[in-house]
Amino acid sequence: MREYDCWFQKQDGEPCVKGGLPERILLAGGGEIFNNAVAEYSELLLRKWGVKTVKLNGFTGERCVVIGVLDEIRSKNLNFSLPASLPPEGFLIRSGDDGLLICGADERGALYGVYRFLALLASGAFSENFETTDSPRSKYRIINHWDEASGFIERGYAGRSLFFKDGEIKYDAARIKDYARLLASTGINIISINNVNVRGEAKRFITEEYLPGVAALSAIFRPFGVRLMLSINFAAPCVIGPLATADPLDEKVAAWWAERARVVYSCIPDLAGFLVKADSEGEPGPFQYGRTHADGANMLAAALKPYGGELIWRCFVYNNSQDWRNWKIDRARAACDVFLPLDGAFSDNVLLQIKYGPLDFQVLEPVTPLLGALKKTRRLIEFQITQEYTGQQIDLCFLPYMWEKVMNFDAAYAETGFKIKELAANGGFEGIEGFAAVANTGLDKNWTGHTLAQANLYGYGRIAWKPDLKALDIAEEWSRLTFGVKQPKTAETVSQILMRSYPAYEKYNAPFGICFMVTPSTHYGPNIEGYEYSKWGTYHRADLHAIGVDRTVRGSGYAALYAPKNAAVFSDPSLCPKEFLLFFHRLPYGRLLANGETLLQNIYDSHFEGVEEAQKMMEDWEALKEAVDGCVYESVLEKFKLQIKNAREWRDQINTYFFRKTGISDAKGRLIYP
Repeated sequence: MREYDCWFQKQDGEPCVKGGLPERILLAGGGEIFNNAVAEYSELLLRKWGVKTVKLNGFTGERCVVIGVLDEIRSKNLNFSLPASLPPEGFLIRSGDDGLLICGADERGALYGVYRFLALLASGAFSENFETTDSPRSKYRIINHWDEASGFIERGYAGRSLFFKDGEIKYDAARIKDYARLLASTGINIISINNVNVRGEAKRFITEEYLPGVAALSAIFRPFGVRLMLSINFAAPCVIGPLATADPLDEKVAAWWAERARVVYSCIPDLAGFLVKADSEGEPGPFQYGRTHADGANMLAAALKPYGGELIWRCFVYNNSQDWRNWKIDRARAACDVFLPLDGAFSDNVLLQIKYGPLDFQVLEPVTPLLGALKKTRRLIEFQITQEYTGQQIDLCFLPYMWEKVMNFDAAYAETGFKIKELAANGGFEGIEGFAAVANTGLDKNWTGHTLAQANLYGYGRIAWKPDLKALDIAEEWSRLTFGVKQPKTAETVSQILMRSYPAYEKYNAPFGICFMVTPSTHYGPNIEGYEYSKWGTYHRADLHAIGVDRTVRGSGYAALYAPKNAAVFSDPSLCPKEFLLFFHRLPYGRLLANGETLLQNIYDSHFEGVEEAQKMMEDWEALKEAVDGCVYESVLEKFKLQIKNAREWRDQINTYFFRKTGISDAKGRLIYP
């Protein structure tokens, strides 16, 4: 295995295809993306199986692969049975005695069809007389990079930026092409390349000085069906100049942005649009002028609209100068308080980007009610692939395990209910139009810092394409592609390790929905009271008797923001899911839970179990020593050793903290440090 190749590993032996792999290609299409689809078919067939392809000038009756776009294939009268239509970006793959057909609804569909065929082939899922059709359930499948112009990546755990260095746009073009291939192969179609906290020279990326560099980067991604997006600074009219204000209702400000949009689109006509973080964690925004977020977003959207550009506006807005003495201030309800009153006030080319949970990508937090409560506003759901609070690509934590739970959450805003995965497949104003996620990639040789963290990047693309995919299916698919179908035991073991990793991390981390028991700033490792008296919020309020935050109507009222069905469940500690118990309730340590043990004993037990499970994952990995490439084996083993050390520290600090608070020992007599 080559870490750099991710899920495009070279395969041993011949794949099982009746009559062998089709070496002759008949084309039925054209355009930059389509031509790249054909090039990818030939290049990857050669790289993975050593098969050289030949392009045919016309149909000769020989067995071949036909790669094309539906209308073009139909026009050639090739005697194929074809569907009347395919959904946008969709494809049909069919294999029979007469050869192989990869038919796209459009150019992107042909590209995605090629990648899916090669994945099916490599994973052993392709068979004789095979047929499948597929298409993305969501229109927007976005990767957000938090890369700085300096080359540093905020919350990046895989080395320096792929795109920037020393304040300039600098990159290895061959590596960017490989990155585009990785993204496109899972269906990603938009990438924002710079941090939402737009700092340093990145503030000037929308100027004539830097736009040629952005355009050159865009040209590498374009053949892979991936459009670029730029994060912008709301105060750019002041920062770049020459205005003294960024007030969105000032005509001069609107004119300034209209001119900037004209310049940007003259260089990059297919730019997807702008991404904005405003009035959040010190970033400038419309609040400083007494304006609403609809005022700010709509002004920018108007500048983009003549060019077909869209404005993505993040909903991560909260008071980050809180007073821990005030029990009514609750960061969890902030996005709802800001955006629910504005439902229907946003322009039709504005999409709100909403974090799946109400706080900040914590190990355990409930799905935000904002995703289902908005009825007249376009929206995206935001995930975080980079493991800011979930182990930072040191600890293994397979995120699709948690994303599947998010997808299955019933928002309950209709009589029949609406799961998030159903909203995400709906699109339009009645649903979620797409996904965005913070990338976990960088210049490390294995792309993601931890080789097994590649599964999170792959898994995000797959779940954004098909929100009802199961985490286990994703884990098995990635493991077969990465470790080889010829080593089924290895792939099976790796997929099992992945599936156990999130529950293990959850157990040795903060208990039952308590958030931010982490070291401030770095967010790695335990610091039980690190944020407890800070301006960023108060999250557990533990004392001698009780722990948790009351978010019922008696407390902050956050639980009541959910639809009645969910509000009733979350507001009642006897009904509230165990994993969110302390997120919604302040409870005494002696409260008995469903398993008959006290709350405190459950805290002790879960932390001992988490360390044991992390240890078992490492042992299972060690059993693969002879089956896995030596460099890969050693690099992953080193990560597991660090994870065990971290898990023990979490266990001992958490358990000791509560023992010292309460004076109550572990009922099972295990060691807790006094």
